[in-house]
Amino acid sequence: MAVRSVKSAEHTVAVLEYLASRQDDPARIRDIVAATGIPRSSAYALLQTLSELGWVERDPTGMLYGVGIRALIAGVSYLDTDRRVPLIQPWLDRLRAELDETIHLARLDGTEVVYLATRESTQYLRVINRVGRRLPAHATSLGKALLASLPDDELDTALVRLGTPLPALTEQTITDPDELRTDLARTRERGWGLDLDENTPGLHCIGVAIAPPRHGTPIRDAISCSVPAARLTPTRQAEIVEVLTTTATEIGQALR
Repeated sequence: MAVRSVKSAEHTVAVLEYLASRQDDPARIRDIVAATGIPRSSAYALLQTLSELGWVERDPTGMLYGVGIRALIAGVSYLDTDRRVPLIQPWLDRLRAELDETIHLARLDGTEVVYLATRESTQYLRVINRVGRRLPAHATSLGKALLASLPDDELDTALVRLGTPLPALTEQTITDPDELRTDLARTRERGWGLDLDENTPGLHCIGVAIAPPRHGTPIRDAISCSVPAARLTPTRQAEIVEVLTTTATEIGQALR
């Protein structure tokens, strides 16, 4: 028997996910209402409750809302209880030491990837930690690697959910489903995904999926290497592909 959804719970999740998607950009109540479709009076009452409980924070004016510290505690708890992340950490350290580029570990969640760990390059002047951030899978190299690993029917479902045109993060993001299918076919054939300025201008990324611990289980995780476009020569790209592919294979064997 189907279980009826609880509307207040759906609203709570919608608000928290929307605020989290904005990162460090607080939202006004009108933004929250427009994004979630929750009636203004309900949204106001919900925000007041979440603020009192610490899941949402308000600025001194009381007009802007952002994610609160309770949400951070819940997110950290997920990472603390996940068995894969601590096992993979040593390989992330080794990749950063060997390549001195920014390394990411992310997990596929529907049509998005969630970043679980990051190792920053020592060459960057600006440090951006993506842990906990969600991005459309089709706009990232590791997301493409994970989408390409899906069975055809699941990929079809994912593309339908993404809609037409596909969400764009930059002018270079692939927004045409047919073009994305072609890109994913290349990704599947060569074994790694490529993102050229598609989620961050001036940044190119290479991503490789990690084989699951048991045969027949879905591929959920991937690693990637981000490099400023000016430094990603064909020779450097080939080197990174080789190192990432070897590392992903080692991680998959260790997890099994």
